[in-house]
Amino acid sequence: MIAPANIMCIKWGTAFGPEYVNRLYSGVRRNMARPVRFLCMTEHAEGLHPDIEILPLPVEPFAEPMARALAVANRQGAMRKVSLFRPELVPDLEGPVLGFDLDVVITGALDPIHDLATGTVAMRHDWTEARKGRPTGHGSVFRFDPALHGFLYDEVAANPYAEVEAARGSEQRYTSHKAMDRGVFTYIPGEWVVSFKYDCNPFPMNYLRSPRLPEGARVVCFHGRPKMPQAVEGYTGSIIRRSKPCDWLRDHWIDRARADLGPDWA
Repeated sequence: MIAPANIMCIKWGTAFGPEYVNRLYSGVRRNMARPVRFLCMTEHAEGLHPDIEILPLPVEPFAEPMARALAVANRQGAMRKVSLFRPELVPDLEGPVLGFDLDVVITGALDPIHDLATGTVAMRHDWTEARKGRPTGHGSVFRFDPALHGFLYDEVAANPYAEVEAARGSEQRYTSHKAMDRGVFTYIPGEWVVSFKYDCNPFPMNYLRSPRLPEGARVVCFHGRPKMPQAVEGYTGSIIRRSKPCDWLRDHWIDRARADLGPDWA
C-alpha cells in the first residue's frame, strides 16, 4: 500500500475564505499519483471540506517576544507558519510534508516536488532575492520532514526575539537560511514553481496578451497582487501590475475544483 502524501497549509484570520483551502486541496489531490492526507491549521474551520483534517491554530509560548520583534520589522504575523514545524505536531504523521500558502494554484504533477532530494528542506529561490544575489528561498511552496527538521521550530522557540530580528521578520528567510546553515537545503526548480506576475504576466507584455501558463509549471504563486479572484476577471492595479482575464486560471482554480468537489465546496 502506498503511503499518503502529507500536505499542510495554515489559514489564520479571515483574509482567505474556505474556498482557498478547498480548491488547494482539490488541486493537490488531482495532481498527485498517491493518496493525499491534507491538514489545515486554522482557528476558522467553517466551510472546509470534510476530508480536510483540522489542526488547531496554537498560541505559541513564544508569541509575545515574537510579536515584539515583528512589530519592529513592521511584519505583523509574518512568522506564524513556524507552528507547522513543531515536532510531534501530528503524532501519527510519518514521512515528509509538502506545504503550501493559500495564494497558489496547482497546475501540474506534484510528486516530483514531494520526492525531490529527500531529507532536505526544499523551497524555490525567491524571485526578488535571486535578482539581488541573495540565496533566500520563497515560502509559498515548501517541503520538510518533521522527524528531521524540528530545529526550524526549536530554534525560534528558544530565542524568538533574536531569531525573528535576524530574519528581519521574514519566515521564508528564517526557514531557508536555517536549513542552509545546516547543509540540508534544496532549491525546487524554478520552472516548476512560477510567479503569476513575473513568469505568467510580465510587464510590458501584459498590455498585449493574456497571461500565459509556462510549460512545465506545477504551481503558480500569486504573491503580492493580483490574487486569484482578481486575475481571473482581469486586474488593473498600477502601470506595471495589470492583467487581462485569465481563462486557464479559471479552469485550474475554479472549474476543475468544482467538478471534483462539487459547487458547495469550491
